[in-house]
Parts: sequence; C-alpha cells; structure tokens
Amino acid sequence: MAVQPRKFLVVIDKTPECHMALRFATRRAQHTGGRVTLMSPATPGEFQQWRGVEEIMKDEAHAEAEALLHAAAKIVNDLSGIIPELVIPFGTVTDCLAKLIKEDGDISILVLASATAKEGPGPLVAMFTSAVQAIPVTIVPGNFTNDQIDALA
Repeated sequence: MAVQPRKFLVVIDKTPECHMALRFATRRAQHTGGRVTLMSPATPGEFQQWRGVEEIMKDEAHAEAEALLHAAAKIVNDLSGIIPELVIPFGTVTDCLAKLIKEDGDISILVLASATAKEGPGPLVAMFTSAVQAIPVTIVPGNFTNDQIDALA
C-alpha cells in the first residue's frame, strides 16, 4: 500500500503572520515530498438588503480570495516548484476550515502562525488550542525570520 504524501493546509488572509505559515508549509512540503493546499474563504459582509447587492458582494469577496490565493501560490511555486491546490469556500474562516478538514481526509497538518500583537495569538490559533480538532496543527511563531523558518522546516 502506497503512502500518500503529507498535505499541508495554510489559511491565506491579509495578516502578516500568514506569510510565516505559508513559508513554513512550503519548505516542509519541499523537504518531505509533500503537497500544499491553500484556502482563502470568500467572506462578504453582512449586508443583504437587496439580492443584487448581495451577489455583487459575493463576487467581490470571491475575487479578493482568488487574488490572495494566486499571490500565495506564486510564492509556493517560486520557493519550491510545488503547484499548490487552491480552495475558495464561501463562509466564515472558522466554519470553512472545520468543514474542509472534515471533508478532505488527505490533509495531514494545518500550519498556522501566531500573531505578534498584544491581543493574543489570533482567532485560528485560539480555535485549535481551545477545542479538540481531528488534525495536527503546527504553529509557527509570527516573529520568526525567513532564515529561522527555513532552518526549522
């Protein structure tokens, strides 16, 4: 029976720590023969007064998520030659993340980076440290340099 290569999942957003998680997952996949999946949920605002406006907001949220994923995918490919899988679900980050992990049995490790702000490590890190989830999580310190991440991965 052939062993599937590890699939590293990274949530792509506009936070500075996202780049730390992306770099670590990419380097780790590169060093272990793994794969990378990038997820950026399309999360429009709560305004739903008129159907036409709601559709425009959904389209804009999808376009923004797509742009974030394409920029992240370029980084993954430039660093490692890996072509990542791109996922754009619709909904809140936490709901989409939980659903993707449940549905995609190939995902081996979720890679997150902690925020460096005083408010705490960030909502996704808090989600996986406060609730029992069915996946290993690697949390990269958000204040690491690229050289530190490369040495660790």
